[in-house]
Amino acid sequence: MKLKSLKAGFTLVEIMIVVAIIALLASIAVPNFMRARLRSQAGLVKDDLRVLDSAMDQWAIERNKKTDDAVTFADIKGYIKEGSPLYTGKDILGGSYVISKVGTLPAMAAATATSLSSVTDAEYWSPFSKDGL
Repeated sequence: MKLKSLKAGFTLVEIMIVVAIIALLASIAVPNFMRARLRSQAGLVKDDLRVLDSAMDQWAIERNKKTDDAVTFADIKGYIKEGSPLYTGKDILGGSYVISKVGTLPAMAAATATSLSSVTDAEYWSPFSKDGL
């Protein structure tokens, strides 16, 4: 009785085709992932602006402040959850939020707006803006 030797496996060409297909799928997926990540960061910044606006309103009501009275981040810090990322006054990209006076909406740093401009437009940020503009 003869033993037959079977050599089974993939050829180099087959392996190269599989690698090429994986590279093609990755080249499609990575940009979409990066865009989704930036869009998520933009949403977080917009939510932070809403929280800051509410904190400013609450501070003004409790202190009997009127429109155009000066307000600083230190003034409203007590109205933000301690330990949250927003408690530092910085956004997810490291920019500082702009807070100036009662009745004026908080704004994001210009650098943050620039970083997120590829996934957002001015309408997305409405009513908020960059650097209080």
